[in-house]
Amino acid sequence: MATDDLMTRALETLGDDGPLSVEAIHRLTDLAGVPESMTIAEVADLLDISPHTLRYYERAGLVEVARDGNGHRVYDAEAVRRLVFLTRMRLSGMPMRDLQHYISLVDAGAHTVPERLDMLLEHRDTIHRRVRELTLSLTAIEYKIATYGGSTGPDVQDLDTGRRRRVVPAPH
Repeated sequence: MATDDLMTRALETLGDDGPLSVEAIHRLTDLAGVPESMTIAEVADLLDISPHTLRYYERAGLVEVARDGNGHRVYDAEAVRRLVFLTRMRLSGMPMRDLQHYISLVDAGAHTVPERLDMLLEHRDTIHRRVRELTLSLTAIEYKIATYGGSTGPDVQDLDTGRRRRVVPAPH
């Protein structure tokens, strides 16, 4: 299942206006149907990333991968779970250097939890700002579509109230 498919499945369970919950993330990372060990090609297909990217993550120290008797990479469930997290964070715009620092903290042990939490809180704030910027951009696009006489898509969420509203074009 590709990364986009994983995200689509999680978003579909939420619906359009459903509250985000940890349960959605659990469903997103549910690897129950995934084999205990996978090849690089299988993991690349599962996450919809290239084998080159997987090798890069390994060289960058983000994931440890065992080798079989022939020297081929063998990904266990723990490595796949970490890769799901890494791909989510990369998609959210987290820089590689921050990911490397975060993973080094994870590998250093539980005493680094406060610093990891600080990193995630800061990244969350960055994402919230980007979501607001994208929502504003979407509102501008919906307005222009309506101005040209087109039909706008779903109602746009009001940034101030959080309520959904229909974009109405201004008179010409």
